[in-house]
Amino acid sequence: MTSTPVARPDEVRRYNRASLLRRLHLGGPSTRAELAGELGLNRSTIKALVDGLAGSGVVVERVPRPGRQAGRPSLLVLPQPEAAVVLAVDIQVEHVALALVGLGGEILGRNSWNLHRRTRTPTEVLTRITESTALLAADLGVRPAGCGVSVPGVVRRLDGHVHEAPNLRWSDVPLGERLAAVLDTRVVVGNDAELGALAEYLRGTAQGSGDVVFVSADIGVGGGVIAEGASLRGTTGYVGELGHMVVNPRGRDCYCGSRGCWETEVGEAAFCRALGLPEGSSRGTVRVELRELDATPELARSRLAELAEWLTLGLVNVVNLLGPELVVLGDLFTDLPDAVLDDVAGAVRQRSMVSRALGGVRVERSSLARDAKLLGAAEVAFEEIIDTV
Repeated sequence: MTSTPVARPDEVRRYNRASLLRRLHLGGPSTRAELAGELGLNRSTIKALVDGLAGSGVVVERVPRPGRQAGRPSLLVLPQPEAAVVLAVDIQVEHVALALVGLGGEILGRNSWNLHRRTRTPTEVLTRITESTALLAADLGVRPAGCGVSVPGVVRRLDGHVHEAPNLRWSDVPLGERLAAVLDTRVVVGNDAELGALAEYLRGTAQGSGDVVFVSADIGVGGGVIAEGASLRGTTGYVGELGHMVVNPRGRDCYCGSRGCWETEVGEAAFCRALGLPEGSSRGTVRVELRELDATPELARSRLAELAEWLTLGLVNVVNLLGPELVVLGDLFTDLPDAVLDDVAGAVRQRSMVSRALGGVRVERSSLARDAKLLGAAEVAFEEIIDTV
């Protein structure tokens, strides 16, 4: 007979410690009793773990605010943000945002800057990230223990190699390797929509939903998938190019070489056409126009009718293929007028066979808005370091 391996006590303690930290990091302050119940550990084990973490300065215990519960209040265990800090970077076509994020998901400080054609080269972006991180870390008196980066392109998760980010005009960029060398820390690079999906699942609209699709629109359109509570990454991380699903064979040429890709019909250029704006108008101008339309539902439906139909068609295909319980819309889609979004959601529920079988798929806006991909980048960095805190 083959004996079953038995975990050593120190391995069990490390596992329990990491589980407790993950619970506090994602779930927020909790009492010892709540932690014991959720983690399935006895009170003496929880006491030993909390006491050890408090002694190391990783957590603190405080009396909750008045009104949380009747009777004598139980102390809340809170993660200390400065006990573990990661660098999160969101590289987009028009700008870069970065933040130092502490344990528990608190943004301790941030910076951002616009990108122009001459400043979009990998070297320029890497240099600015390095300089900005050094200044921000010095101001806050912290040093990031890891780094997560969001990129609008096809990324190999194994080493952070950007195979292609067409709207940035990047090709075969060893981003993870180069950034790790200058920051002297572990760097994880992911596709922006995949990280947006992760953030929505852990901290946003999709909390509590196990099967989710996140679809975002800026210059391009990207998609991220959460399947049974885990990110769907495909072979070596290449998955989620929903924007290049062909929906209109007689449509516009796409830079990928196909014609009528979804992003040619619902990306930023399509928004500009629908709103009567010159292609290349600023993102802010597009957002202002969309918000003004929100006050006149019938006009919004009329002007955005074609875009809404292409959005519906693509979402029906996505729902039929992947069968999510929830679709979360990000970036420019979050600014769709309420009437248009309601019409799209209703049409997806009616026209998708899978939606009807499930009793209806929800289509909702991102609750994290512009921070979705930044927070997703932070979470993949925390995945790498939480066991070592």
